[in-house]
Amino acid sequence: MGLARLSSIEDGNDFSIEYASWLVEHPCALEKFEEMMKIAKGKKIVIFLDYDGTLSDIVPNPEEAFMTDKMRMVLGEVANRFPTAIISGRKRERVQDFVQLKNVYYAGSHGLDIEAPLDSTNSNENDNKVVFYQPAIEFLPEKQKILNLLGERTKGIKGVNIEDNKFCISVHYRHVHTKDFDTVENIISVVLKEHPNFRVSTGIKVFEIGPNIVWNKGHALEYFLENLGFGNSDDVLPIYIGDDRTDEDAFKVLLKRGQGFPIVVTAAPKDTKALYSLREPKEVMEFLLGLVA
Repeated sequence: MGLARLSSIEDGNDFSIEYASWLVEHPCALEKFEEMMKIAKGKKIVIFLDYDGTLSDIVPNPEEAFMTDKMRMVLGEVANRFPTAIISGRKRERVQDFVQLKNVYYAGSHGLDIEAPLDSTNSNENDNKVVFYQPAIEFLPEKQKILNLLGERTKGIKGVNIEDNKFCISVHYRHVHTKDFDTVENIISVVLKEHPNFRVSTGIKVFEIGPNIVWNKGHALEYFLENLGFGNSDDVLPIYIGDDRTDEDAFKVLLKRGQGFPIVVTAAPKDTKALYSLREPKEVMEFLLGLVA
């Protein structure tokens, strides 16, 4: 018997045999909550979260992806109890503006812009102090050139929304007409051929452009754990909750470590390395609330 789901999947229009089958492999974290907490007993829990689609709903305008006041309150309570970090594809400062909590650590640009604890000494002298780690700092000038090129070459295409996420660029095409999609994709391809130090990946109605280096959300997770003093700890239990393809890198790290709970947020079956699932941000909030109940 786990936490009660906020909505029964049987009552939803998207309930299907396929989803029920998928849930066997990726059970609801609310239903398995008590079982998960038995595993966590005596361990040091550390919380990692994506932002969009996890703490806030996916919305048509990325600038309006506000989290609810209740979610903010619950997240603040969680962060008072456990070390908590948000690892987002957005600009770090933008996520901080959305969340408005000082007891949370932040990483933006898919982990390329990290605000982490100063060190792992846990001494009073260094309480609440942070260090900034930016492994792609040398790529900033070239990123700006790419941003300018994309802006110039897509300005005639209605619906394109280009978001500057400091070390990465998000090209949102949610409002682009179907007939223009190939044009947008081709523009990005041509620009990146001119700038081979950068690569593109896909997200939910978005192209994500970033430096072609070996660094992702999984590396950011490991960096946080190291700075928190849990790099080689046997009694740490990281919980990572996210909905995006880029979160899969963090899920893989947890599986490799053999520690923690990777939880995917999705209302439909999808390929994932996550061991558990939640359907939407409301269920994420219910799960977090259970941690501090």
